[in-house]
Amino acid sequence: MLRIGYDSRAVFGNFAGPGSYSRTLLYNLAEYFPDNAYFLFTNQLQKSPETSFFLSSALYNVQTPRHRAFQSLWPIFGVRRELRKKKVQLYHGLNQEIPYALHKEGIQSVATVHDLAFRRFPEQYTLQQRLLLNLKLRYICRHADHIIATSKSTKEELMHFYEVQEERISVIYQSCHERFMQETSQKTREGVRNRYNLPEEYLLSVGALTPRKNLLGAIRAIALLPPSDRLPLVVVGRGGSYKKYIQEAAKRLGLAALIRFAEVRFDDLPAVYQGARMLLYPSFYEGFGIPILEAQFSQVPVLTSNTASLPEAGGPGALLTDPNNPEAIRDGIAKILGDEAYRLQLVQAGFEHAQQFLGGPLSQQMMSLYEKLIGQEYLSPEPIT
Repeated sequence: MLRIGYDSRAVFGNFAGPGSYSRTLLYNLAEYFPDNAYFLFTNQLQKSPETSFFLSSALYNVQTPRHRAFQSLWPIFGVRRELRKKKVQLYHGLNQEIPYALHKEGIQSVATVHDLAFRRFPEQYTLQQRLLLNLKLRYICRHADHIIATSKSTKEELMHFYEVQEERISVIYQSCHERFMQETSQKTREGVRNRYNLPEEYLLSVGALTPRKNLLGAIRAIALLPPSDRLPLVVVGRGGSYKKYIQEAAKRLGLAALIRFAEVRFDDLPAVYQGARMLLYPSFYEGFGIPILEAQFSQVPVLTSNTASLPEAGGPGALLTDPNNPEAIRDGIAKILGDEAYRLQLVQAGFEHAQQFLGGPLSQQMMSLYEKLIGQEYLSPEPIT
C-alpha cells in the first residue's frame, strides 16, 4: 500500500481545467487502486456536486489546517508537518506547486504543470501574478523529483522556458469524467434543454470566460455566416468582465439573441454536450483542452485551433483552424454544419481518438510513475483497459 498526498486546493476550489484534472485523476486512482491511502490536503472546502464525492467517500482522507491563521500559507509551509505525521511517501502537486523544502522530509515529490499561459500571454496577467507564477514554476523545476506535463506541447515549453531536462518530464494525459462517456437518453436531453431554456439546435462553447479562449473570435465567425445558416451559441463557463465584453460585442454584431450564456450544473453538462451540433473551441492557447475530450466522448464534432496543444488533444477527430482568422473559423463551422457525411466522419474519428484517454490506462501510467519514484513496483495481473 502506498501513502500518497495531494495538493487538493484545485479539487475543492477550481472549476476550470486544473480542477477537472485533479478530480478526475483522484477519482480514477481510487477506483483502480483502492488499496492505497490518498490524503487530500487543502485550505479550502467548497461543497458542490463536483466535490461531494471526495468529502463523503472513505477512499480519501481530507486534511485541512487546524487554525485559520496563515491558512493561505499552510499548503506551502505548514503542510510538511502533516505529511510527516501521516507517513506520506510521495506528494503530488496537482496544480504547478509543491511545498517549500519538502525534500528535507525525505518525501518524493511530483508536480503537474498544466500550461505556461502567463509566459505566452503576459498581458492577460498582472505583474504580481506573473512574478508569483514564475516563482512557483522555477521552484518545482529545480526541486520536484519529477514533473508531469499534460501535453507534449507543455513539455516542450518547460524545456524551452525553464531548461528542464527531458528525462525529468513525463507526459501523462488527462481523462475526463466517466459521465461524458455514457449516452444520455432523449428524455434526459429534453429535460436539460427545458431546464436551461436551450434551443433545439445550437453550437456549444465550454470553458472559462477569458480572452485567451477566443470567444470573441467565435462570435465574429458566426456573424460572417449567412443569417439563414446561423445557429445559437450556448456558452457554458464562468467569468465576469469578459462576459460583459462579449455581450456588448454580440450586440454590436447583431447577435445578441443568438449568444446564450448558461450556468449548467455539472450533472447536466453531458446532456448539454450531446444535444449540441458541434463544439466551437477556437482557443488561442491551451495546456490540453479538456472540453475537446468531453465532446469527443459525447460523440460531438469539434472545431478547434491549430495552435499549442490543441492539435494534440483533438487529433484526427477535430477540424483545426486559425484562431486569428474569423473567416477560417466561419468556413469550419459551415463545413461541419453543411456536410453531414463530414460531420459524422469527425464524430467517428473523434470517438476513436478519445479512447487513448480512458481513465484506467492513464491511472496505471500515473501509479507506475509514483512507484518508480518511491522505489516500489506495482504488480498488476494484466493491463487496465
